[in-house]
Amino acid sequence: MGGAEQNIYDNQKPSVSTVSWKTQNGTSLEKKNLQESHIPMVVSFVAPDGGSRAWLVLFCAFLCNGVIWGIINSYSVLQHEFYQNLAAKNDTQASSKAALVGSLAISATFMMSAVAGILTNLIGLRTTAFIGGALSCGGMFLSSFFTDNIAVLYFTYGIMCGIGCALVYTPSLAILGHYFTKYIGVANGIVASGSSVFTMVMPYVMGFFLNVAYLHGTLKLLAAILVSLMCCALVFKPLVKMPTDKKVTVMQASNFISLWKNKKYCLWAFLISISLFGYFVPYVHMSMFVEKHFVKGTDAKLPILCIGITSGLGRLIFGYIADKPKVDRILLQQVSFLVIGTLTMLLPSASSCYECLIAITLGMGLFDGCFISLLGPIAFDICGHECAAQAIGFLLGLCSIPLTTGPYVAGLLFDSVGNYNLALRLAGIPPIIGGIAMFSIRFIAAKDLRRNRAIKEDDRGNKEKLLSSESPEAHQTKDVTSSL
Repeated sequence: MGGAEQNIYDNQKPSVSTVSWKTQNGTSLEKKNLQESHIPMVVSFVAPDGGSRAWLVLFCAFLCNGVIWGIINSYSVLQHEFYQNLAAKNDTQASSKAALVGSLAISATFMMSAVAGILTNLIGLRTTAFIGGALSCGGMFLSSFFTDNIAVLYFTYGIMCGIGCALVYTPSLAILGHYFTKYIGVANGIVASGSSVFTMVMPYVMGFFLNVAYLHGTLKLLAAILVSLMCCALVFKPLVKMPTDKKVTVMQASNFISLWKNKKYCLWAFLISISLFGYFVPYVHMSMFVEKHFVKGTDAKLPILCIGITSGLGRLIFGYIADKPKVDRILLQQVSFLVIGTLTMLLPSASSCYECLIAITLGMGLFDGCFISLLGPIAFDICGHECAAQAIGFLLGLCSIPLTTGPYVAGLLFDSVGNYNLALRLAGIPPIIGGIAMFSIRFIAAKDLRRNRAIKEDDRGNKEKLLSSESPEAHQTKDVTSSL
């Protein structure tokens, strides 16, 4: 799900008053008045929107997104190796255990993204990202010494590396707002494309590493690649600090409460999480699926490459379509889930036709890009600017549960049946159910619209009654007051 969050910080406005002023030989009157009234302020500034430093930050954010999601999305290459190690020990749950390692990694990345946002406010963007880079690198390096111990890999590769990736990922998005304003859309698009570019390349890089350095050496080389996250973190120097006033904390708490009172958001977030139970299954099990159903020597990495290519295209195409004024974004997301679910269920039918498999994965990637590109805009539509960041953070945390469970259950089914036919057909059902169930969001929206209209009509009626009940003396007094 590389880049599920690429639009998280797009068009985001601070939830406190934003004030700008010019300082010459003293404090301006506006600043003085605001200081005396104790209103929390965010000093607005003009972002560079270019220059060597800004483009360096952009490149580093692109690299962070690419490395993180390239490794996560290409896990099926490593999953095959972990499976073989377990199968050699006659482990009857080899597939499910191997799948759980990668599932934990993406789960930790999503679950900790919201926590990473809080940490950036407490200790800063650069420090948070550097700690995350150290954790992910350390987790991957430690994993290289325990390739035969799946229990240790759950912690080192799954949890430790996953948490580290989350602590880098969130700051890599947030830092863009410090260096780009006019071109923030372009900047976010470039950074988001990093996950697609690296998802195309990383499976072949991992395959090359496995051929020359085996599994333990591959994990060490991946740890060396993850060192780049720490180097990038050093570049993430924020240009403005967010306020730490207690009133800001109270306001954030108020946003949190109002968020969960929003029935439309709660239903949308719940249905998204339901739809994702089968979402990550093809990413984790694709290499094993190709090996089991096609002749030896068939390229098991090409399907993941196809998903990465069309996912990037889908984000651009559907992101452009979603910006059109009359486009129903939720309906687009429904279509994406229905198509992804249907194509996932068709994967077993392509077990004897490699070209059909490639065509299916191309379609899956295209609508994967559609789904991802709409997360941010829909959150802004439903929750508004003030609550959008929290809304997406909690959504990502909620999604971590099905993203962990789905691939693990698919592995259990493979262990019991011996093939992926049943697992893939079942994996396609949740997206279809979720896509259809999203029609219920419209009933809530229609109900809210009717209630708002009724409130406006009541207010209008009360105002008319108040005006009609005013005495002539009151009207005369009002006229005199207005004339003064």
